[in-house]
Amino acid sequence: MGAKTMVCYLDGPANALDTNRDTTQVVVAGRNVFKIFSIEEEEFVERLNLRAGKNLNLNFSCADVVWNSVEDNILATAATNGAVVTWNINKTSRSKQDIVFQDHKRSVNKVCFHTIEPHILLSGSQDGTMKCFDLRKKEASSTFYSLSESVRDVKFSPHHYFLFAAVQENGNVQIWDMRRTDRYEKQFTAHTGPVFTCDWHPEERRWLATGGRDKTIKIWDLSMKPMVEHCIQTIASVAHIKWRPQQKFHIASSSLVIDSTINVWDIRRPFVPFAAFNEHKDVCTGFSWHHETQMILSTSKDSTLYLHSLKDAIRPADHANPIGLDISNYGDISYAASNKIIKNGKSTFKGENYSSTKLPVFFRKYPSSSDQFSSVSSSMFVFKNNADKVLSMTWFVESAKRYILSGRSFGELCEHNANVASDLQRPQVAQTWRILKLLYNAGPHSGAEYSWGVSSVGSVSEMLKRLEPDEAFENSQEGSKSSRHNSGNTFKNRNQSGSKQSSRHVSGGTGNGVATTDRPDTSGATDNSSGSGESDNDKTITNIATVLGSTQGDFFFGDGETDQLVGFQCTLSQAPTVDSTQDWSLPGEAFQPRHPIKDCSPPPELDNAPSSPTSFDEDYIETKSMVGINGEVCDYTNLIMTSEVPSSPGWVFTDIIVDMLHYFAAQGDVQMCVSVLLVLGERIKGFVDEIILEQWFYSYIEILSCFQLWNVANKVISLCNVSSISSLNQQSTTVHTMCGKCQRQMTRSGWFCDRCKIIPTHCSVCHQVVRGLYAWCQGCAHGGHLQHIQEWLQYHPWCPAGCGHLCEYT
Repeated sequence: MGAKTMVCYLDGPANALDTNRDTTQVVVAGRNVFKIFSIEEEEFVERLNLRAGKNLNLNFSCADVVWNSVEDNILATAATNGAVVTWNINKTSRSKQDIVFQDHKRSVNKVCFHTIEPHILLSGSQDGTMKCFDLRKKEASSTFYSLSESVRDVKFSPHHYFLFAAVQENGNVQIWDMRRTDRYEKQFTAHTGPVFTCDWHPEERRWLATGGRDKTIKIWDLSMKPMVEHCIQTIASVAHIKWRPQQKFHIASSSLVIDSTINVWDIRRPFVPFAAFNEHKDVCTGFSWHHETQMILSTSKDSTLYLHSLKDAIRPADHANPIGLDISNYGDISYAASNKIIKNGKSTFKGENYSSTKLPVFFRKYPSSSDQFSSVSSSMFVFKNNADKVLSMTWFVESAKRYILSGRSFGELCEHNANVASDLQRPQVAQTWRILKLLYNAGPHSGAEYSWGVSSVGSVSEMLKRLEPDEAFENSQEGSKSSRHNSGNTFKNRNQSGSKQSSRHVSGGTGNGVATTDRPDTSGATDNSSGSGESDNDKTITNIATVLGSTQGDFFFGDGETDQLVGFQCTLSQAPTVDSTQDWSLPGEAFQPRHPIKDCSPPPELDNAPSSPTSFDEDYIETKSMVGINGEVCDYTNLIMTSEVPSSPGWVFTDIIVDMLHYFAAQGDVQMCVSVLLVLGERIKGFVDEIILEQWFYSYIEILSCFQLWNVANKVISLCNVSSISSLNQQSTTVHTMCGKCQRQMTRSGWFCDRCKIIPTHCSVCHQVVRGLYAWCQGCAHGGHLQHIQEWLQYHPWCPAGCGHLCEYT
């Protein structure tokens, strides 16, 4: 027949299929379908519908079907109600049902005919038993107990007359001899979960393939102690496997869920399928190889029956990238590529015909093009990374070990971590730590806000109040004789006679500004009215005012807004010390006047101008009386008026910190994100989404685990305030021990065997019950007191229990 893909649509989803001995017919069975089709040249032709008759019951609902390998007229099905039914298609009656066995208590998963004897039928059930039926006696001749909850598959060995294999729900594989029903020949744990299928190799006597829920196909060598010869990793649970006839290394598989593809694997290349059939739209429930090994029959839950041709299959290896590149944790680079790419710089990967034999041409069988896969020789290169290279991860390891995340004040933590980053040649990270220190230590803590404002000029008035009474009186005397210019507003002198006319400039018309220093006389003009006493008093007030000065200049001009004074508070403590011996008084005129100035009053337009609401007027000047040293009552004017400066709004910079964290995360430096979060603690709580926090912490902990920094990872977990992270080191690890007598896992309690009804924790040396630490060998399940086992293994290599196992104490 031609190698052509064909499809047939069924009346409902099918659960299983099988072919007759020469693969000319196929039977499809399910809950609502049970038909036999003939495989023709161009299509499937329906030959018989076995769901015919008056009494349709659950015996017609099939979970599995098998065709007798010797007699073409005999079929057997596993019913969902626990019955095993045989069918004779040569019956003349409308109903082809022959024998019904009701021996199982639960549903039957698999049925299998003996490869040589047509009257021997084997079944595996959900009740944990296997039954061998004799069709001549029409009864179950023997029962095998698996000591498991369920038997998922049974297969007779094609190489041994009496042997069959059974796979179970608990992950075990058992090899049984039909002549002995009380105990299995071999048992071993094949998978970490339930085993769903198995298949003996048709040519290799020692190979048994198994597939299970752990998404692996394992080929076991049963010649001696069972050992894994090959292992294939799939993307879903493995439901069915079948060795390909006449191809020693090819095996087909289908999945239980998710994946609807039928894959053909070459066990020598376990990572990429040799061929794949993806015609089904739902998971494949059964398949079988055609006698022409280029074709495979399959059925699915999508109610279709397919005959696939291998020449139409997808070849995943042909689409695989022939170049591989990987970088290790420490920056080492591994590079693999085809030798054709390396030598020729070309990407041609067509396989060449090859043969491993040296037979003459007329005896040699060349494989067809559809049987071959690309044979490509490759080379692999490993480039070691030096410690001083860019790809080195030494900085990560050193930072993780040397960073301090708790136990000190915030400033000390930031400074220490900044120094660590500087030592590791990471200036940007070091500067980030120092900026965090400045931000959070610059002002009083108020939740997440820190006010970076301007101190009021009231501090100057506080300084004046702290002056001695004599100084205050003399200053007031001097102040009454002088006039000041404040933002263009002229204060009228109330004591005109004998007053020294000097002008001083104060920035900030509202009084919010800071008094500036007076520049000494550099023009050469002289002030005849200046005296030593007045000069000292003048210097005293000047010294107080110049504390608030800046080194950038002597005079400040502005409109009195507070935003020009931001940062002055930070420079108060750094103000230079003023030399008291220096003359800071200003001359009355810059140049010597030609004639004396008689009228110092302002122009009429300025005199009559309304006062600015932002400047001082003489109406606001209070005149107070003070008793002087000589008992005279003196009036003076407050020289420096104080007013309340509105506090500048607080600078909420938390958004900047959050942006900084996202920036480092985008750069891949999740270590910086987590470290900053742990150091900030409650200061940053609630500003970053908890899902993002979990991702950062999980990523950092995973990277620490890759570098085996377990202590650092545990420290990070314990300091994290995210519940899902902090609970990671609170989850206990359970180790299930085995009973040294029956070799069964003690899952309910680790000190008592439910099967043997004994306490197996007896010391193998002193034969007493162990209370406390128990040293246990995972190989033979024997153990004892820790000290006794140590002393025994110092002089003896074998187990003290006498089992012959060579124990090892580490």
